[in-house]
Amino acid sequence: MSNAPQSEASTLSKIYYSKPSIGPLEAEYAADAAANGWAEHCFDYLNRFEKEFAEWLGVKHTVATTGATGALHMGLVALGIQPGDEVILGDINWIASAAPIVYLGAKPVFVDVLEDTWCLDPEKVEAAITPKTKAIMAVHLYGSIADMDALLDIGRRHGIPVVEDAAESMGSRWKNGQRTGTMGAYSAFSFHGSKTMTTGEGGMFATNDDKIAHTVKALNAHGRLPGQTKQFWADMIGYKYKMSNIQAALGCAQMQRLEDLIERRREIMAKYRARLGNLPLALNTEPEGTVNGFWMPTIVVNRDVKTFDRQALLDDMVAHNIDARVFFWPLTMLPMFEDKPQNEISYSLYQRAINLPSYYDLKDDEIDRVCDIIRRHV
Repeated sequence: MSNAPQSEASTLSKIYYSKPSIGPLEAEYAADAAANGWAEHCFDYLNRFEKEFAEWLGVKHTVATTGATGALHMGLVALGIQPGDEVILGDINWIASAAPIVYLGAKPVFVDVLEDTWCLDPEKVEAAITPKTKAIMAVHLYGSIADMDALLDIGRRHGIPVVEDAAESMGSRWKNGQRTGTMGAYSAFSFHGSKTMTTGEGGMFATNDDKIAHTVKALNAHGRLPGQTKQFWADMIGYKYKMSNIQAALGCAQMQRLEDLIERRREIMAKYRARLGNLPLALNTEPEGTVNGFWMPTIVVNRDVKTFDRQALLDDMVAHNIDARVFFWPLTMLPMFEDKPQNEISYSLYQRAINLPSYYDLKDDEIDRVCDIIRRHV
């Protein structure tokens, strides 16, 4: 139960779990695209956005999409994933990571994650490999980075491509300084309204592989191969995951502010760490030599705090006009998959964890409000 009287709680300002930072530049670009981005100019912002994102990320090819889900889907098609194939991924994830595997009639193989990063456990990955394994999907959760050295080594030894779901890791860097999304066979980013940068909805496919890029560019345009000159001619059955020019205009404006948007997430994470560091809980990890973009600050209460009640904490936040966001459920708990409680860490994490509000305009006194409620429950 909340400790705040009803009248007091109703006067508190709303704290959202996330929201975008949209300013005059975004409005200017979007209005220009709406007014002038037609006929021969219909792809101007789209082409610019893809180019600028590729340069920032440090890859050869990018394809702007309607979302990270479509980017993951087309990448799996380009890898040749077929019905009956297996793709290994972590059990703690959002459904969008697993859904494209199912679209293709393949089987997602859910393995446990590490306690500190919440990302794939390499030992569990290696143990799960069978002759049907055709890909390993490394999801960089909440900004934390999967152990890419270990996963890429496993992939090389077994001849299995590693792909990166980098939807939540904008601004994160691995130990060698490489950005997430540049190390696997391909990667997918998300520009949903909750992400560090946004195009409203939207995503980006990225790769250094010329062959994969050629295929995905065709798939994203109803199956028209790049360079095809015949009008209304499709070379294969494709999809329509193409981002709109108006969305791309928002993306171009956000690209100009991207480093500031990333740094603000890191500042907010530092404020949470300073306020909550003495409590029996863990926050998003940042191993030595890495950089975490800290998309979604998260607390995981220690196992030995037997009195912790996640639902009571969530209810208290809602009562104080604070958006409450749960940690992802293990995907094998969802009705379309088989339970797998042997993924012990995954089945423990979700019960002890919540995401904390994080967005550009979040104020210090609002962070204090969130932390005050956490202290009452941990």
